[in-house]
Amino acid sequence: MTEKEIDVILDYHSRTKHHLHRFAASLGYLDWASQPNPFRTFEGAKTVDLPLSARSISSMPYTELYSTRSAPVAPVNLDTIGALFELALGLSAWKQFEQTRWSLRCNPSSGNLHPTEGYAIVPEVEGLEAGVYHYSPRDHRLEWRCMPAREGVERLARMLTGNLLVGLSSIHWREAWKYGERAFRYCQHDIGHAIATVRYAAAALGWNARILDTSDGMIADVLGLARKEDFSGIDEADREHPAVLLLVGSASNVEIDIAGVNDVVSSSAWAGRANALSPEHTRWGAIDVAAEATWRNEEAVPLPGPVFAAPTAGFSRDASNESRLLAGDIILQRRSAVALDDSTSIPSQTFYRMLDRLLPRPNVAPWDALSWQQHLHCGIFVHRVDGLAPGLYFFVRNHDSLENVKAALDPSFQFEHPEGCPEHLLLFRLIGGDFRQHAQVVSCRQKIAGAGAFSLGMIAEFRESLRKFGPWWYRRLFWESGVLGQVLYLEAEAAGIRGTGIGCYFDDAFHSILGLRDNQLQSLYHFTIGGPVEDTRLMTLPPYAHLDGRSR
Repeated sequence: MTEKEIDVILDYHSRTKHHLHRFAASLGYLDWASQPNPFRTFEGAKTVDLPLSARSISSMPYTELYSTRSAPVAPVNLDTIGALFELALGLSAWKQFEQTRWSLRCNPSSGNLHPTEGYAIVPEVEGLEAGVYHYSPRDHRLEWRCMPAREGVERLARMLTGNLLVGLSSIHWREAWKYGERAFRYCQHDIGHAIATVRYAAAALGWNARILDTSDGMIADVLGLARKEDFSGIDEADREHPAVLLLVGSASNVEIDIAGVNDVVSSSAWAGRANALSPEHTRWGAIDVAAEATWRNEEAVPLPGPVFAAPTAGFSRDASNESRLLAGDIILQRRSAVALDDSTSIPSQTFYRMLDRLLPRPNVAPWDALSWQQHLHCGIFVHRVDGLAPGLYFFVRNHDSLENVKAALDPSFQFEHPEGCPEHLLLFRLIGGDFRQHAQVVSCRQKIAGAGAFSLGMIAEFRESLRKFGPWWYRRLFWESGVLGQVLYLEAEAAGIRGTGIGCYFDDAFHSILGLRDNQLQSLYHFTIGGPVEDTRLMTLPPYAHLDGRSR
């Protein structure tokens, strides 16, 4: 790794910042003729329909997602794999306006564009043959891409020992179609959200999930993404870029021989050819440069482990409501707010509980899926939190980072720990006042950022962490932001309100408010939570009504 390689991704990040009087490069309009197909398929691959079994299999209370007391361990079979993908990457609803219909998914996506594709590598289990499968969320089915011979089947059974691998990839074009050069950032947000949805879905089945430390080339090989013949005849922009492999199951602490898995799939029969997503494409060279710069060649890199918080403070919900909150229901009902009412307030205990959920703890979803020390913190605009004065706050998620964060922020800030705030939450009031207009302006003047109970920007320990680990770390910082966002989405639903991620913000304008003077700390993702205003013009339709007769 050279300083020049680090500079490449620093330059990409700088050039894709939005500014108060200039946005990052994009077309500036939506070219509907080239809109990408949101669903990838592999023609010629045998398909296996998955049961819609999430609600029938899992009855875990929502609050138990954050407990070390796991749900009863479910067996790995067709029903449970169906539930896993339904909760993690499946459709959650269809929306319709007049004659236009579009799907929503459990894994959120910037602009609902869904660049993330999902895969499974499974041993032979009840109801499903061994091999590599692509997940098709539209029809809730698996496409059997790789079919090992008997010897390969036996090797997979020995290596996976009752677990399965879940793979994620990105199609950058799906985001670039709308967002241009900045789209590479959003694809990484979405991978982070999907990592969290996989971990939450696993927890609902009594399983664990963790990211495997391996190279991008190895991920591409085992998922079949490097097979040029299976992507022939389509534009390079429609290709998939490897992101992550997760080990999912009841024994996720086992060591996985990824090279051995690759030996099996490389000597197996493959089927299926990828569909083209768009008839035409706009080239964004900056995305290609960023993808190349952040490609990870290292097989394994020692990483400092998470800094764990104190044992959970035991924040409680209203007893009459708590028994009705099931994990599966909260996951499947999650939506992105399109507008907030500019009036709803939340109790301070609800606010503190949300912040508590953002702290890693051993063997607690979703943070135990990430093997590294937390590098993101939150600059928070508090608008309407009962018992907490409005103003600008900062939440430090890693106590080892506290002094460095303080040194980077405006030295005139007060840094007061609010009265009544639990001691283990490193939340500080920087300055009091009404920051609703500030929040709206920095989030690309979107009213929703100032109309909630609070909004925040996720601030990454940026420059030095890239220099320490390498350019590939850039993607992982965004993944962490996506996991943060997914926690906030579910917490908002559980509190009876709603949240939404905000990818459009004026980077340096937000930095200026915090007094940040260089790229030591950088904002990567914004979020807002409040009382939702529903668009009554839209119809909401069930996610899988088109699959008549499929079990539910």
